[in-house]
Amino acid sequence: MKKIAIYLSLFCVGFSSLNAQKIDRKKVVQRHNVVNTKADTLSTLTVGNGKFAYTVDITGMQSFPEYYKNGVSLGTQSEWGWNSFPNKESYKFEETLRAYDFNNDGRKALYSVQIKEPERNKGAVDYFRVNQHRLQLGNIGIELLKKDGQKAKISDLTNINQKIDLWTGIITSEFSLEGTPVKVWTASFQNSDKIGVKIESDLISKNRLKVFARYPSPTGQFLDDAAFYGNENDHTTKIVSSQSTQGLIQHKLQSTDYYTQLNFTEGKLREAGKHYFVYEPSSKNKKLELSVEFSAKNPKSNRTLFVDAEKESAAGWESFWKSGAAVDFEGSTDPRANELERRVVLSEYLTKVQCGGSNPPQETGLTFNSWYGKPHTEMHWWHGVHYALWGRPEILEKQLDYYFRSFDKAKKLAERQGYKGVRWIKMSDNEGNESPSSVAAFLIWEQPHIIYMTELLYRNSNDKKVLEKYKDLIFATADFMADFATYDKEKNRYNLGKGVIPAQEVFPAKDTYNPTYEVAYWDWALKVAQQWKERLGQPRDKKWDDVINKLAPLPVQDGVYLSTESAKDSFTFPKWMTDHPAVLGALGMVPESPKLNKKIMKNTLDIVWERWNWEHTWGWDFPMTAMNAARLGLPNKALDALFMNIQTNTYLKNGHNFQDKRLRIYLPGNGGVLTTVAMMLEGWDNSTGEFPGFPKDGSWKIKAEGFKKMP
Repeated sequence: MKKIAIYLSLFCVGFSSLNAQKIDRKKVVQRHNVVNTKADTLSTLTVGNGKFAYTVDITGMQSFPEYYKNGVSLGTQSEWGWNSFPNKESYKFEETLRAYDFNNDGRKALYSVQIKEPERNKGAVDYFRVNQHRLQLGNIGIELLKKDGQKAKISDLTNINQKIDLWTGIITSEFSLEGTPVKVWTASFQNSDKIGVKIESDLISKNRLKVFARYPSPTGQFLDDAAFYGNENDHTTKIVSSQSTQGLIQHKLQSTDYYTQLNFTEGKLREAGKHYFVYEPSSKNKKLELSVEFSAKNPKSNRTLFVDAEKESAAGWESFWKSGAAVDFEGSTDPRANELERRVVLSEYLTKVQCGGSNPPQETGLTFNSWYGKPHTEMHWWHGVHYALWGRPEILEKQLDYYFRSFDKAKKLAERQGYKGVRWIKMSDNEGNESPSSVAAFLIWEQPHIIYMTELLYRNSNDKKVLEKYKDLIFATADFMADFATYDKEKNRYNLGKGVIPAQEVFPAKDTYNPTYEVAYWDWALKVAQQWKERLGQPRDKKWDDVINKLAPLPVQDGVYLSTESAKDSFTFPKWMTDHPAVLGALGMVPESPKLNKKIMKNTLDIVWERWNWEHTWGWDFPMTAMNAARLGLPNKALDALFMNIQTNTYLKNGHNFQDKRLRIYLPGNGGVLTTVAMMLEGWDNSTGEFPGFPKDGSWKIKAEGFKKMP
């Protein structure tokens, strides 16, 4: 019997091992490689490492930035690249503040809002809203000359064939100019802000192919697409050194300066115009290699070329794809399966390239600025949660460094408004410097995110070190949340608001209280904070318990949850049925609560589905709706939500979530897809059965490994 037991044990181990290897990850990833055969401004490709990204056109470089500026533009951005315009009027941040007493309790809380008058205060608001702004570091492109000596236009290029190998992160671009072929390989180093490029073409030996570095000006606008060349006297560039195989350029702006180090095959670097430099390769060659590094300080790195980038990129990406979770939908008969897999694979790639640094990312990653390049902490859930669910918690943990750096400023914000603990700043730069906003100042749904994300880290390891590392952040967050709740003596309960703009941002702060999603999230997060107290052997916090026990119920009317208790006409007044249908987040993003009735939530999903103005929504609204449907046991509806035919639910050829002409990419949508698919595959704490978010009608053939449950 002992021998039989041993054999069975060995058989089980072997079976588990085989089962764990059932997905051919390389095959899954590479079947979604992107191929471009024409110049499509919405199909640009990006290489990067999470802290730095470089987006290219069909030449494999940034040769035609002005042509692409209204598409997925040709940005080069980093975590460290920020600038401020001179504060000529000596504005003080205090001039952006306005006092409010929403609940008539004597509290004069100071909020940084978009004051329109007097003129000086408006000027202060405009200044601090724009500054700091994230920089476009420079355009690195190919200068192509036609036989007549004129610079080639993108329309002169023919025989275009460009492909990104997602498994290695390497882009190969082929095209011809007047019958002469050009082939370009592009890769990003994984441990520095540096790209490597290799080019082969007879045009090199004919002195008709050069590489340029051009430095645009910061726009100071909501969006910076790396193609603004005005204000050229407001910044300076110069060659610091130039030799036959390398050159160094310094770029000075109003409040910052940085360097561009070029290493290249034999040639020379020269200034060819204002803020425009050209590397001319030796005509002895028909191929060239170069690397281009951007650095806040004069770089002292060793000489590197494309071959080094190629090795680093291939090794780094293979390691990434082999880590964490994977899913394979091959063999499914549901016609949406391949498209869902495409969105998943490309979203994994894009979020790793654009959002893998030490901060909450901006919503357009490291491609072009939106909201001046500033992170929005309420979006951090959508940018970060998927990493933990996909078994890559180390990337999420890196992003959480921001909360330690900005802790003191978040504490001062809470103190300024008369609250305990820390109030996390919704819109800031990477150091937590607040930006004035008449919406951001009153949002609160970003507050519990840090509790949610660190709870995922703890669940991943069950390591007390996680509790010790983040406990001060969690407890200070819970202190604010409990203190922010307003006690209603008449009803013997705690309310959220007035003075709240919910995640559905159409509601005015002065009138709004008890939004359903925020109440549910507050309840869950305070309970988790108490669990952290208990895990650490500390007594429960009495104030937190008082708020938990007396927190207002989820507002109900006519058998459905209202968007907010203050909006009795939530589903009859047209404006209240636009923007995010955040009421659905109360079950989906937020785990099921004793406060919640699933029958009422099912009624709410039905009425939202039927009446919502879906044309006025955002990319993450569809994953949020899908998570709600999945938790209600409606897998077909969850898939219908993921594939709703609405413009803001568009996923471009390169995988980006397109919103509109202003926001051509929107990474919270990509993160939302990854989070939702992980949830639908692995389930949540109270789910049962395999793949609980997918139909059991035989139309889905699924292989999945490495996923973690949602709470």
